[in-house]
Amino acid sequence: MTNNPKIQKLQEYRAQSRLGGGESRIKAQHERGKLTARERIDLLLDKGSFREVDAFVVHRTHDFDLDKQKFLGDSVVTGWGTINGRLVYVFSQDFTIFGGSLGEVHSEKICKIMDMALKNGAPVIGLDDSGGARIQEGVVSLGGYAEIFLRNTLASGVIPQISVIMGPCAGGAVYSPALTDFVVMVRNSSYMFITGPEVVKAVTHEEVTFEELGGADVHAEISGVCHLAADNEADALYLIRKLLSYIPQNNMEDPPFVASPDDPLRMEEALDSIIPEDASKPYEIRDVIRYIVDNGTFFEIQEQFAKNIVIGFARLGGHSIGIIANQPAVLAGVLDIKASEKAARFVRFCDAFNIPLVSFVDVPGFLPGVEQEHGGIIRSGAKLLYAYCEATVPKLTVVTRKAYGGAYIVMSSKHIRGDVNFAWPSAEIAVMGPDGAVNIIFRKELTNTADAPKRKEELVNEYCEKFANPYIAAQRGYIDDVIEPHETRPRLINALEMLSNKRDTNPLKKHGCIPL
Repeated sequence: MTNNPKIQKLQEYRAQSRLGGGESRIKAQHERGKLTARERIDLLLDKGSFREVDAFVVHRTHDFDLDKQKFLGDSVVTGWGTINGRLVYVFSQDFTIFGGSLGEVHSEKICKIMDMALKNGAPVIGLDDSGGARIQEGVVSLGGYAEIFLRNTLASGVIPQISVIMGPCAGGAVYSPALTDFVVMVRNSSYMFITGPEVVKAVTHEEVTFEELGGADVHAEISGVCHLAADNEADALYLIRKLLSYIPQNNMEDPPFVASPDDPLRMEEALDSIIPEDASKPYEIRDVIRYIVDNGTFFEIQEQFAKNIVIGFARLGGHSIGIIANQPAVLAGVLDIKASEKAARFVRFCDAFNIPLVSFVDVPGFLPGVEQEHGGIIRSGAKLLYAYCEATVPKLTVVTRKAYGGAYIVMSSKHIRGDVNFAWPSAEIAVMGPDGAVNIIFRKELTNTADAPKRKEELVNEYCEKFANPYIAAQRGYIDDVIEPHETRPRLINALEMLSNKRDTNPLKKHGCIPL
């Protein structure tokens, strides 16, 4: 202990700041099964790496007796540290102080950290646990939110932005997470909604709980707002550490390379028999992915949302990749509104941060129906098409089975700047499936034939022989090579390394007009 009174005063201030809203409120936070703002940071970052800033900031409001309630650091903890030795910036809202509500100085602290992250090219992670705008500060708190939203937008595509919802997040507060790249939620303790259950009941007479309206599972399965859901806060923070291992610090860097003991020349014989003989039978596309990627490790994103398409991160030969794969085990892998938008967003993220794309294609087309057409499947499908067309990162494609119609084009085909396009011998590349094609082409003949079923079977077989294979496309150069399934891993790794110095650009423009 020092005898210097000035140093003692500093130590007292630091201790006071670390206490947040006080022991009783910290205890209440723990009783709710939640960690404090600082405990969360300690779990997220490498041990001992956190450096706090603005620990002595206090609010400047005098109305409603707030001048008698001042806490050092106000209601958010900000600073920087490392995750696996790599710099990150973080802010963690402190629910023990004014319910984590956002006021003027709260927003200033967050904006300072975001500005530093953008200038220094490192990810920013927000740990959200807030009651919303600080009502006592009026429009100033709304201005604070707007300042954060502006920075979210300007930083988009420049540095990775991740939001972890660890408590309530309502009203205008939801828009900052919505503007970030990834949203992680905790089941049974985090909620996101524009208007709460009481307002919903008053306006629409619907009775709904917090969990039913905006819980983690709702946003992970139905809305798609949540990218990763965890059972507890520790798991949620672990997912962030894992996610960042695939992502570069900023848009000027390459993703981190992690050498793998998995042989880059490994052949996987199981792939030769994974496609069923019957083209109408499903199979699990995740099995295909795990057989191919390093160590069978696949970090899936939005696993419960739009299950007919699978997205996530993996490594090939140590290189980080983004995977987009049609899922034949769900809706036959068809593209619909949700699947198209899910994949489009992921493609654009990977392209923004120099992460190569690997697409596994088994798609019979776009989902038909009045609901889809009225819901804007045309616009949603165009989003995915736009994303693939716009992407300039290395793009590898493997057609495993069906690639029909417009969906064939959309799924990273050679025509939209696919760099290396492979097909398995089981691939079927055509305008549509054999049955539908025969019904259209030979409609008159089948109508006027006495033995129509037998004739149709002959015509279907003939169509399959001619079109339900990859060789017509290969003859045109639309497929670079037809490969045996077991050699997919070494062929993809070789192609990825061949493309390591790829340079491609889009026409000079302020920005494109994606069909939102």
